[in-house]
Amino acid sequence: MLYYLFDYLNNFNFPGAGLFGYISFRAALALVSSLIVSVVIGKRVIKTLQKQQIGETVRDLGLSGQVEKSGTPTMGGLIILGSILIPTLLFAKIHNIYVITMIIATVWLGLIGFIDDYIKVFKKDKKGLKGIFKVIGQIGVGLIIGCMLTFSDDVKVHKKVGSSYELKKGESFVSHQHSSVEGEPYKWIETDQLTTTIPFVKNNEFNYNWLLGGDSNYVWMIFIPLVIFIVIAVSNGANMTDGLDGLATGTSAIIGIALAVLAYVSSHVKFSDYLNVMYIPHAEEMVIFISCFIGACVGFLWYNSYPAQVFMGDTGSLALGGIIAVFAISIRKELLIPVLCGVFLIENLSVIIQVGYFKYTKKKFGEGRRVFRMAPIHHHYQKVGLHEAKIVARFWIIAVLLAVVAIVTLKVR
Repeated sequence: MLYYLFDYLNNFNFPGAGLFGYISFRAALALVSSLIVSVVIGKRVIKTLQKQQIGETVRDLGLSGQVEKSGTPTMGGLIILGSILIPTLLFAKIHNIYVITMIIATVWLGLIGFIDDYIKVFKKDKKGLKGIFKVIGQIGVGLIIGCMLTFSDDVKVHKKVGSSYELKKGESFVSHQHSSVEGEPYKWIETDQLTTTIPFVKNNEFNYNWLLGGDSNYVWMIFIPLVIFIVIAVSNGANMTDGLDGLATGTSAIIGIALAVLAYVSSHVKFSDYLNVMYIPHAEEMVIFISCFIGACVGFLWYNSYPAQVFMGDTGSLALGGIIAVFAISIRKELLIPVLCGVFLIENLSVIIQVGYFKYTKKKFGEGRRVFRMAPIHHHYQKVGLHEAKIVARFWIIAVLLAVVAIVTLKVR
């Protein structure tokens, strides 16, 4: 909203109004604002949760420090959601298609998580929202986002091609500053075809139409289910990771920083030209949103770091994972998710391996056996004897390394 106000004032040469035209300036304001909002409203939300006795009931699993956590306020994800949405509405272009998709994903998945937490806390049902309804909700948001990215006229990418390139269906030449690749002139084309980036591969653009044998009007039948799968996988991965103080929050902030770099490069024509990656028009507003995301996560750590004063609950964890998934898909970096979200992937796999091996051995030997002392894997390390804070710090280090690898893929091919 402030963007539109200062854009209007700029017509009258209002001092400083022109600064709002710069993505870097608005991104910085968005990040600082989300930090402030998170810290300011966080204290009030925590007091309200404590007053309403909305506390986490923690089962005694024999883990050090767990007893002290019983009664800690939950549903703190409301702090994260507010800290993302308020600065986004203030500093981003609200009519931008990518901002709209991110707001929908944030609100939708936050609502699913809120309902789950509400049932656990107020209905005294430890299971919360039934798994089938969670999945239906995740499918719903994946379907909406997939349709928006597939059928919206505002979702296009620009790619460099050789000077003798012949246009295909859905493509047109556009004017950008021309340069050359190995001395050969090239042109830019605009296309609405669904393409993505293959990491570590030269000329790394993959067109989903290839899976259908060429140009097809039915590529959405592949892309939309893929979006749904990614949203479910990453949001559940973040949910699994949310088991130690600050683990999911800090990891998400690190992933957000990497996504901010990737989004800025992809939305800046000169950087796209230099790095030979797809240029995504209008995606620069995604940098504003992800700045709010980073600020909200870091701000929430003020209260969520060890020892936590509040837990995010499913209200926060499902939203964080879904935001990361939808953001990566929107900037055509979904194939980087296994690297970017490596911590989430490890947490998910540890549960799948544990459950699968237990069922297999119970059926074969009549007695269930375990690979880990406890799953998800962060609890395994607690059982081994590592302190919670040390486990979180080491997982953050792994997340940083994975984020660096993801950014390096821009150049290493």
